[in-house]
Amino acid sequence: MEETHVLGTSKVIAVKASPEERRAWLAEAPVCTQLNQMNIAHVGVMEAVPPFKVVRSYQSGTFMFACSGGEGEVLIDGRWTSIRAGEACLLPPFVENAIRAVRSQGVHGRPDPWTYAWVRYLESPEHFPIISSKSPVKGPFEAEVLVRAVQGLHAEACRRQAAPAQLQLWLKLIHNYVLSFAQPSQGDERLWRLWQVIESDLARSWTIPEMAEIAAMSREHLRRIATREIGRSPLQHVIFLRMQKASHLLATSDEKIETIAREVGYRNPFTFSTTFKKWIGRRPSEHRSASVDARSMS
Repeated sequence: MEETHVLGTSKVIAVKASPEERRAWLAEAPVCTQLNQMNIAHVGVMEAVPPFKVVRSYQSGTFMFACSGGEGEVLIDGRWTSIRAGEACLLPPFVENAIRAVRSQGVHGRPDPWTYAWVRYLESPEHFPIISSKSPVKGPFEAEVLVRAVQGLHAEACRRQAAPAQLQLWLKLIHNYVLSFAQPSQGDERLWRLWQVIESDLARSWTIPEMAEIAAMSREHLRRIATREIGRSPLQHVIFLRMQKASHLLATSDEKIETIAREVGYRNPFTFSTTFKKWIGRRPSEHRSASVDARSMS
């Protein structure tokens, strides 16, 4: 499992779930074991400036980023995507994870740091998954509230005699903010019913006309609300659902790669491998090997 961290002069505060976390940039973070109750590995606030960059070849849990200032870029669906103040994004597990700060001009002529709060989850069968077919990849979010909640948790965790009840309140607030973005209660129910139908038959060669008919709306309206509510076009989201299912099968089963490719709609193993590499960051065989290594280390 390879990781690259280029922090430069960036500033970070963080809280970690385990004292066993030895990575240098988390070395000074206070420990709050109650994070484990929500299956959270660590949370924090970063003020990042170029050349800040983090790359993880295999991310074993969901990441949420919420930007409160400046501008950065996140690798989403195989493409660098800008994240600015008032926006958040979700990075699903078992994919290549990469973020970087970009140079943005402040109001006084000085570069603004890319300020964001993050919450890093660990995936576990015993915990309800954070990301579902409803989850947006990127969207508007009042990031300052999450920043303040993480700062509150950090301040309490740094106290010589931290109060468990206070830690629990901050933790629940952070988790609920994440869920409010990752699992929105509002939205067009026709769209979510469509994703459920597609998830049940990923091997099918889905077309926009078929999808629009199931959703009972015009093709253009389907494209518009999908882009607005999840940040992807309908066909891009079909690919996302396929890659998520393939990623899970590769990590948890011994099925042949060709069999998994057919299960998620790819007759040509080469096309499947190329698409998987673009979206996940590695070939299917590499992903399976990384999954085995990660399990052996846990």
